Amino acid sequence: MYTASGKSDQKDELLTQHAQLVKKLAYQLKAKLPPSVEIDDLIQAGMMGLLDAVNRYEDSHGAQFETYAAQRIRGAMIDELRSADWLPRSVRKNMRDVETAINQLEQSLGRPPTEGEVAKQLNLPLDEYYDMLGDCSGHQLLHYEDFSDSSENGDHFLDRFLQDAKGDPMQGMLSAAFKDALIEAIDDLPEREKILMGLYYEQELNLKEIGAVMNVSESRVCQLHSQAIARLRANMKEQSWTGAA
Repeated sequence: MYTASGKSDQKDELLTQHAQLVKKLAYQLKAKLPPSVEIDDLIQAGMMGLLDAVNRYEDSHGAQFETYAAQRIRGAMIDELRSADWLPRSVRKNMRDVETAINQLEQSLGRPPTEGEVAKQLNLPLDEYYDMLGDCSGHQLLHYEDFSDSSENGDHFLDRFLQDAKGDPMQGMLSAAFKDALIEAIDDLPEREKILMGLYYEQELNLKEIGAVMNVSESRVCQLHSQAIARLRANMKEQSWTGAA
């Protein structure tokens, strides 16, 4: 294993050896993002992250270069997404509306609402609700706006966890309270969505592979994933409200 503490040819060798790692990580990330995100932009940002890793890495770090480089590459790609503001404001608003509808229905019904019930709460035909979920591909459990000092509505679902962590969002995410709340929220998902989340995040299958396992189309998997994320955010936000009381 070469290190970046040697000559320039050693650095060039590291760049050449790990260029494929950049592409691999870029395609893994792209699978979780909307079609509007260009793979070339992720690869370009990832190569900058790899170059930064090559320039910074030393044996004294006590880690294999590939492990260290992967962290830098992912970080550079995420920074690129952040600067590009890749999730449109309209999509964020739609998903906030879905989260609110789910939360209201769970409070009144005492159970997770069906898709038809959520659509009715939103005053949408079921087909339009499905289209909304499909358009929200790339909706994530956490967004950068969740780490801001305040959201558009004056609150967000990290409130309690940030308070527990003295305002440090990273510590909030690592806290036992956050992890326990997330586990509880996942356990409360409808069975099909719970299975989907396990296939996606634990087994790291892509949408097409999940569709084959669940015997549904790739677009249907995308809809179910968006809805599961909305349920998790609604559930955890409710926990934040009640937990802060």
